[in-house]
Parts: sequence; C-alpha cells; structure tokens
Amino acid sequence: MKPQLAEDDRPPEFLSLEEYLSTVWRPDCEFVDGRSEERNGFDFNHSRTVTTLIVTLADKHEPWRVMALPSLRMRVAPTRVRVPDLCVIERESPREQVLTHPPLAVIEVLSEDDRLSLTMEKLADYLRFGVGNIWIVDPESRIAYRYTSAGLEKVQTGELAVSGTPIRVVLSEMFAELDRA
Repeated sequence: MKPQLAEDDRPPEFLSLEEYLSTVWRPDCEFVDGRSEERNGFDFNHSRTVTTLIVTLADKHEPWRVMALPSLRMRVAPTRVRVPDLCVIERESPREQVLTHPPLAVIEVLSEDDRLSLTMEKLADYLRFGVGNIWIVDPESRIAYRYTSAGLEKVQTGELAVSGTPIRVVLSEMFAELDRA
C-alpha cells in the first residue's frame, strides 16, 4: 500500500506507528514511543554537507559497493523510527522501504537548532540498533565526531572510515568542498 500524503503536512504530536508509517509527512519526522518528533536541518549548510557526503560516498567507487541514501526511515526499535540525515547501505542489502536491518553507517549533520540531549538519544538508538559506524558532522565548526559504546569522540585522524573496507571520507576535502559553495 502506498503511503498517503498528510493533508496539512504536519504530523499530530501523538499518533500510532501504523499511522506514522502509512503517511508521508513533509518534512518527514521521527516516531518515538507514540510521538512525532520534528527533525532539524534543511538550511543551506546542512543541505550542502549532506549533498557533499552523498557525492563522496556515491557508488562511483565500485570497490565500495555502497549506496548513500538521505532521509531513509529506520525502524530502530519496536516503537521507534529514526530518520538519519544519511545512511550508507551495502548495495547487496535487502531493499526495504523502512530499514529493519542496520545500515553500514549513519551520518547526522548538525544544524544550529540541534540540541545535544536529543542528538545523543538518537545516536544511542542507532547504536542499540546495531549500526557500527555512527558519524556526526558539524559544518559550522568544521569538526566531525564518532559515536561508539564509549561515547562521543572527536575525529582526530582526519577521516571518517569504515574499518576493514576502503570506505572513507577525508574531512579536509569535504570541508574544502563546503568552502567552495
């Protein structure tokens, strides 16, 4: 069944999982324990960063065999659906309209409206879901972070990389691209 477009485009604060999954919200929201949660972003720096990451991770890198997909819903728990800014899935992954299997990587791009407490809750959901590579990019400060079971750590290596693969995002190149915009 194809999801219906919401009449006024904004989700109600409280709704069922079935209503959430069967409706297209503009902009999309997240579903957390029976409530809709708005997503931040949608400004120039946020959009430009997501676009740069998509191009960097695009499937032009044949050995990488991945797809970078923006704003794809992920059912991270029975009562939680998150919508990361970008997720990276292996080309051979099952095709799901709403992911029920952890992607290879998730990338959140911070915007000035993001609150640390809500961002950390979202990152913890990704970790519990089994995402092995959780990255946060702050386009304003030109800093990137990794989120692991040890917590949030600033990337010191100059790149975001998926261990055991050739997949990597060189931060200086990404930020230089943002500066050209």
